Amino acid sequence: MKYTLLFCLSICILNVNAQSKKKIIVAQDGSGNYTTVQAAIDAVPAGNASPVEIFIKKGVYKEMVNLPAGKDNVTMTGEDKDKTIITFNNHTGGNLPNGTPGSTYNSATFFIYANNFSASNITVINDAGFSAGQAVGIFASGDKLRFNNCRITGFQDILFCSGNNSRQYYKNCYIEGTTDFIFGPSTCVFQSCEMHSKKNSHVTAASTPATSAYGFVFFDCKLTADTGLHGVDLGRPWRPTASVTYIRCNIGDHILPVGWNNWGNPANEATARFAEYKSTGPGANPEGRVKWAKQLTKEEADKITLAAIFGNWDPTKS
Repeated sequence: MKYTLLFCLSICILNVNAQSKKKIIVAQDGSGNYTTVQAAIDAVPAGNASPVEIFIKKGVYKEMVNLPAGKDNVTMTGEDKDKTIITFNNHTGGNLPNGTPGSTYNSATFFIYANNFSASNITVINDAGFSAGQAVGIFASGDKLRFNNCRITGFQDILFCSGNNSRQYYKNCYIEGTTDFIFGPSTCVFQSCEMHSKKNSHVTAASTPATSAYGFVFFDCKLTADTGLHGVDLGRPWRPTASVTYIRCNIGDHILPVGWNNWGNPANEATARFAEYKSTGPGANPEGRVKWAKQLTKEEADKITLAAIFGNWDPTKS
């Protein structure tokens, strides 16, 4: 009887563990649980508290995807970064599928409102086109969002880091766009990423609240551009207290010597928090930068750590 009870208890524990590590497979050929990414998300229960992995097989998924608030603890993994593609063409100049006029806040390919979300090996594209205006690839609003080895591409406003209290971590990602293609109020770290400009315009447009110590922080990143571009700046302040910092980044010659833009308002120069530390590459020009941006000392740069930026959340730990 004792061994029977132990055996039953072991089976129960295994069942609980299996349920707590739910895996959903998406495959266009029908070999998985669902054929669309949104159907897999719909299968995650509201108020989810257990880890769920959505594994997406190679394919081009032409769909608008929405991960609602409350569907937390989701990990989304692609089979192949370059061949697992989610793409749509929402933009401000047109209407959404339901007829609603497009705006910056609803024109994304992928909306993320949930917390504790992780994505890896996935490409997200907004393919509305070069002249479509604002056309967001990822609208990232939840807290504790992680992206590893992902591609986020499109044109204007491609990555909207939209939550005022949102913390986001991007590692080994490729982000490509035209104007303000990384923008919003969130606190974000970009580690060893590449930001590729496709137009003489602005890389960032942070709207960091005055109450947030950090906005966008780029560690050991690379800034590149299409051939022939030489009129790009590191950022402009969407909100007067915008915060953007580049630490040990390799900067291409497409970046203007002055580095930064005040968005046509000299008053922003007194409040914007723009800084660099040990920039390298042909676009690094500490002496030529605008006087209202800061060149950090080693002591100041050393204080900018993940713990200082994110507090009690360590995105390098699962």
